[in-house]
Amino acid sequence: MTTRRTRPAPRPPEGTPPRSELARQARHVLAAAVRIARWAAVERGADAALRTGSAQERAAAALDLTPGQIRAGWDRARLAGLVELHGDTARPGWRLHAWDRDDSAVLRGWVALFDAWSLVHPAPEGFEASAVAEVVEAVPQVLSLLQLSQGPVLVPALLDLLGQRVEELRGERCEVPVAESAPEAAGLPGTDGLPTLLDWALEGLAAVGALTLDPGAEGRHATLTPLGNWAVWVKLEQICVAAQSPAGNIEQSAEDMLRGCARLTPGPARAEYRAWLAARTLSSAVTELLAVARGEDALLRGLAFEALRVVGAPAEAEVRATVAEPSLRPYALLWLAEYEGADPDDAQEVLTREEATWLWVDTAAAVADHGETELLVRHLDSAVQGTVPALLDEVRAVGHPRTVQVLVALAAAHPDPALAKAVRRAAFQVHTGGA
Repeated sequence: MTTRRTRPAPRPPEGTPPRSELARQARHVLAAAVRIARWAAVERGADAALRTGSAQERAAAALDLTPGQIRAGWDRARLAGLVELHGDTARPGWRLHAWDRDDSAVLRGWVALFDAWSLVHPAPEGFEASAVAEVVEAVPQVLSLLQLSQGPVLVPALLDLLGQRVEELRGERCEVPVAESAPEAAGLPGTDGLPTLLDWALEGLAAVGALTLDPGAEGRHATLTPLGNWAVWVKLEQICVAAQSPAGNIEQSAEDMLRGCARLTPGPARAEYRAWLAARTLSSAVTELLAVARGEDALLRGLAFEALRVVGAPAEAEVRATVAEPSLRPYALLWLAEYEGADPDDAQEVLTREEATWLWVDTAAAVADHGETELLVRHLDSAVQGTVPALLDEVRAVGHPRTVQVLVALAAAHPDPALAKAVRRAAFQVHTGGA
């Protein structure tokens, strides 16, 4: 903790423009997407999701763009978090609201687009999905070479590196080498297919403003833009910070990582979550965090949703699906309320009285298992019920599996003998099935 606080902030590579200039370049890349997102926000009464041809034509006429440009810009707006889809309704994202005044929001939006480059530029036809996925997984190695080279790199050199990385990935999965596979496996990027997929990857990265492709006298070459160079440096730095973490969280499971963060204050904990997430694909990280949230440890359940707040938009669909699970429902509703723009202090209003009571018991279980007895006594003040008898009545009715243990621990911790006796009686009634 002390080492982390005193560690100087890492400096970007020499020659990197200031953040204000990087944000200006990001705004330029996403200018059309921002115009389309703002038009959709105003036209919310129509087909705000721009899924129909008529809506696309109206947007094209209003913004002096072609329907194809509208579709492409709308995809970019969604991927950059400028708009959020809720069923058939599109709502302006928080980044759109902050676009003109917050450089950090702009850069985060562009990085989200950069991460989704393979969705912006459709993969060429005729290749197996697994072959495309291998190239997507190998592209960070290509970007690292471009970043280290600090200048243009010929495409053949990138092709050699990509081929080596794909072979390494296949070796790690113990797959049969391409040379020994059947000739019919044309979908795999062998000597014929890999150049096509490399071109697709470079064009996709160029489409989001991460690099430029130029013919050159010695052949076609790629060069990272200032934005692309900065983004690659940021991601490499995140991995390095994670690797230097005192707890070694980059190699830990989600459960062990969350246990390691349990004693940290919110700021350092969020830094740990970001470092852990940076070393994983978001889909697998979200799945692992939700698996921990479904466990018996209430503290880890709450921390898992704190880590999911760092994930943001990519976790929305899976978090929304957990609303149907009683043990996760209150956490999911609060997460979604904050994600949709509610102030964290007001988010509790989305919970029913029963859901708020269930969450109170779950939080009390976390305090009883991991906290000090004084915290459990103070936890009484956070209950929505105005009196202890009303709280006990509703706690008995809510059916939380840890109700008895929580009430017993509260009775043992509370200094008021009369109140402790009432709580103990309530615990006994729940234990014996009494009313």
